Amino acid sequence: MKLIFSAFISLSLITSLMAQNTTVLSQQEADNSLQPKKILTSIKESSAQNYPVLSPGNIISMKENTQQLAIQTQNADVQITAYSPSIIRIRMDKEKLGRDFSYAVIEQPQPCKTRVTQNEEAIIFATDSVKTVITKRPFSVAFYTIDGKLISEDEKGLGTSWIGDQVTTYKTLQKGERFIGLGEKTGNLDRAGTGYTNWNNDAYGYSVSQDPIYSTIPFYIGIHDHVNYGIFLDNTYQSDFNFGASNNRFSSFGADGGEMNYYFIYRTELKDIITDYTALTGRMPMPPLWSIGYQQNRYSYYPDSEVMRIARTLREKKIPADGITLDIHYMDKYKLFTWDKKRFPDPVKMNQDLEKLGFKTTVIVDPGIKVEDGYAAHEDGVAKNVFVKYPDGTPWTAQVWPGWCNFPDFTSVKGRDWWEHKIKILANAGVDGIWNDMNEIASWGNKMPNNVIFDYDGEPTTTLQAHNVYGMQMARSSYEGAKASFARRPFILTRAGYAGLQRYTAIWTGDNRAEDSHMIAGLRLLNSLGLSGVAFTGMDIGGFTGNPSIALYARWIQIGAFTPYFRNHTAVNTKSAEPWTFGEEVTEIARNFIGLRYKLLPYIYSNFYEATQDGLPVMRSLAINYAFDSHIYDTRYQNEYLFGSSLLVLPYESEQQFGEAYFPAGKWYNLFSGELQKGNEEKVLKLSYSKLPVYVKGSSIIPMQSLIQTTAEQPKDTLYLNIYKGDVDNRFVYYEDDGESYKYEQGAFYKRLVKYDAANKIISLENVEGSLASKFKHIKLIMHGFDANEKFAINGQEAKFKKDFVALLTPISKFDPQGVANPLEGEDVLSCVIANGNNTIAIQY
Repeated sequence: MKLIFSAFISLSLITSLMAQNTTVLSQQEADNSLQPKKILTSIKESSAQNYPVLSPGNIISMKENTQQLAIQTQNADVQITAYSPSIIRIRMDKEKLGRDFSYAVIEQPQPCKTRVTQNEEAIIFATDSVKTVITKRPFSVAFYTIDGKLISEDEKGLGTSWIGDQVTTYKTLQKGERFIGLGEKTGNLDRAGTGYTNWNNDAYGYSVSQDPIYSTIPFYIGIHDHVNYGIFLDNTYQSDFNFGASNNRFSSFGADGGEMNYYFIYRTELKDIITDYTALTGRMPMPPLWSIGYQQNRYSYYPDSEVMRIARTLREKKIPADGITLDIHYMDKYKLFTWDKKRFPDPVKMNQDLEKLGFKTTVIVDPGIKVEDGYAAHEDGVAKNVFVKYPDGTPWTAQVWPGWCNFPDFTSVKGRDWWEHKIKILANAGVDGIWNDMNEIASWGNKMPNNVIFDYDGEPTTTLQAHNVYGMQMARSSYEGAKASFARRPFILTRAGYAGLQRYTAIWTGDNRAEDSHMIAGLRLLNSLGLSGVAFTGMDIGGFTGNPSIALYARWIQIGAFTPYFRNHTAVNTKSAEPWTFGEEVTEIARNFIGLRYKLLPYIYSNFYEATQDGLPVMRSLAINYAFDSHIYDTRYQNEYLFGSSLLVLPYESEQQFGEAYFPAGKWYNLFSGELQKGNEEKVLKLSYSKLPVYVKGSSIIPMQSLIQTTAEQPKDTLYLNIYKGDVDNRFVYYEDDGESYKYEQGAFYKRLVKYDAANKIISLENVEGSLASKFKHIKLIMHGFDANEKFAINGQEAKFKKDFVALLTPISKFDPQGVANPLEGEDVLSCVIANGNNTIAIQY
């Protein structure tokens, strides 16, 4: 622990200084401060002539404003703002600070108490949660807890500096410091010892260690000595992060241009750092219910008769599904906002027929608009002047699927409005989802010129600043267009994005490979996205490039059932990858796990609701709940994760017969057998080809429903409320709405807090909130891990719970006549059916 108080002058002098609202300066500094601009200019000129690295230098003056310090140093203009008690913003430039604009941050500073004290050495800027200590000679920043424990500090000899336009901040590496997050990044959960670049990249068939790939989220979480903090660098230029790569001195973050503009977040609980970060950058809206069902995709399903064949086969084989996606072959010669009249002569009727079967349609859109006379979209785009241009005013032209294309400027209001209007063409065809692809921007050659000009919402800039934000702004335009044109909530998907993308879109991890390593690495990508504020994420189940083995496909389908966006997808010229194409046994495995997904929809949808409220992801790295447990960063266990708040998923490669597992603190129940497993224990599990290991945390509340084939189908009128005996308190918010409209925003929802009070042995269903009636008239209480002779009371009255048996999976058929029959696996439980009233229901045991 490093204490800072000995360096400060007496309280009476501090009070006097606060009243003066200025820094304590030496006589020489005071004289110099009379002409700070002249000094700033002369030092910059001297530095530029004599030294290639420019640092801020010493503090010349400081002025205190509301929750903000305005600081002038010899070489920099600095603002330090208390954005909230737990968020401190550092903004600096070697020039006068310019426009304060962000595509990521939507939150304004929140009123909070601040205190400023200082002495000859430093200024201390404190909120109720964190102390920011600004050293004067030279300027540097350190963050401490209120009781004086170091959280993070600038590296003393390096601090922040510029090399030309490139700006970097260096932080001292703390002993044993770990780094997690940074969005869609390959590599280990703990990123210590590595470095990364943020430059959205069309990474077809990327390797499991490739960087960069498709999206940019410059936000990470540091962990050391039982403290954790977050840093968000809000800068859309190419940025680089070094977590001790090739050095043992510092971690760093910087960008090739623009300001040093970062937000420092300190909370005692790691999950609250994510909540604070998403308070800054926004949270996802409630998705349509169908979008979290199973999605059957291919590049490409055509013609329309093939689309209908796939849909009908899913229904005939009793494989639950809600979505079918159309890739680029639905278009006329790959031209946006058109339909191929031979392959899809009547898209409206096709989508109506799919709707009758309980399917929604998602279609792909790419940003490239083909340069072609007579092509309505291009001629309209030229007339409305919406395309990005070279400095001489000529539209930038590059090759993509349709041929030579121009590209809308989604960083301009005009470009976004134009695109939003075009989305109505797809809405009129009965489409329910928009899939934004190739929006890094991708083009043949994958090398967009740096001198292309973008509007950047009124402050024109080049590719260098606009590139990383382009994909997010395309997804934003699709979302706002769909919201305006669709009669219900749209589903939006993107490949590229920037911090804050979660406000508009889900994201998937692009063109992965049909390999075991990609399946497992994909889980780390999704978990890292979750750590970085993105809750609605997925990967191509089965792999996009190549052909998965039977065992790999079977395992991937099982894992996919426990990812937020459950999408099966494969490339053109690969083998068919629908579940039934891998044989009868895999079909049954897929039916089991996709069916389990549909039974779990009340639990999953409630966890999506939580993401809209506090930003916590649906798919959660164990670091969120167990940040200081070193086991979870072990490469043997780093792929384990929680699906929602309660389900522990243990993923393994397809050919493994045994797997090493780590169970964090607590009690854990096998989801399928009910067998109890102690926490804080390492174990070797015997693996089954047909069953993924999944465990439930003690004290959990897991709502489930009867099996349905599509979310368009109503489940039976009984909600199965699974309660797992435990010795820790727990809370679960159960949530319903109509699953498709925006009426929930006006209070048309059904919400109920369920509490597990371990000390008093009470499970309580609190009073219902919202104006919507539940779809479930009854609740079946299913008690896991309770003694068969346990006595129960409901609202003070003795209640009879009967012995029951629960099986979540159907045994795989005995295909070999000489083989051994597969037994039914399940669990003995206690159950009781009660009416689903709106008032508090208390179950005591």
